[in-house]
This record gives sequence, C-alpha cells and structure tokens, in this order.
Amino acid sequence: MKKLVLIIALFAIVMQLTSCTDADVASQNISEDAEMFKVYRRVVFYNGITNEYILQIQGYCSVETENERLAVIVKTDKGDFVKHYLGLSDNVTYFSEQLIPSKVSTKQYKVIFKPSVIVPDVDLK
Repeated sequence: MKKLVLIIALFAIVMQLTSCTDADVASQNISEDAEMFKVYRRVVFYNGITNEYILQIQGYCSVETENERLAVIVKTDKGDFVKHYLGLSDNVTYFSEQLIPSKVSTKQYKVIFKPSVIVPDVDLK
C-alpha cells in the first residue's frame, strides 16, 4: 500500500513539473473536438508550381496524414461519413483552416472514451 501511495505522489509531482500552458491545453482540446467532428474546417489542396487550387473540402472534417497522402473524413448533414484521399508530393500541398471558433477549456483536458472501445464485443450463447 505504501508503494502505491509513493507511486501516485511521484506521478503527481512529475505532472506538476511538466505542466502545460493554456495554449497547449486549448490546442489539445481543439484537436480532440476535430477528431469528434465538432470543428468546422476548410481544407484546401493546391499545386505549388502552378499556384492553383486542386480541391477544396469544407465541413466538419477530420484530417489524417498517412505516409505521402492525406485522408480527410467529412461528416455529412445526415450523419454519414465520406472519406477523401489526396496524394501529397513536392508540388502538391494543403492547408487546413478552422472557420468557426471553438469554445474549449484552457483549465482542463478533455478525455473522450468511445464505448465501443471500452466494452468488449461478447457473444452470448
């Protein structure tokens, strides 16, 4: 029991020493909201040589980088999801812009548990 108390005390001390700024906490919380499709974004892909836009996606988006391509998952008005891919290269790049401000806490982190991950899939016979 004493070891457990000591471990918890050491963990608390380490967490205080590595405290984050308000900007770090807000950034993390906005990222969490974006992954839950709560952030309205515009993602623009453009050609750096011709300076032309190739594609623009606007909506509640989650942006994921996968090797040399980018996956943008969009939640539609009906609650369905659409996934778009674009290959990135030396001349094709993108930027993601948040269009509507987020109201997130700078005092605490957000932790989101998905029930499908926590509760195991059990077959009863």
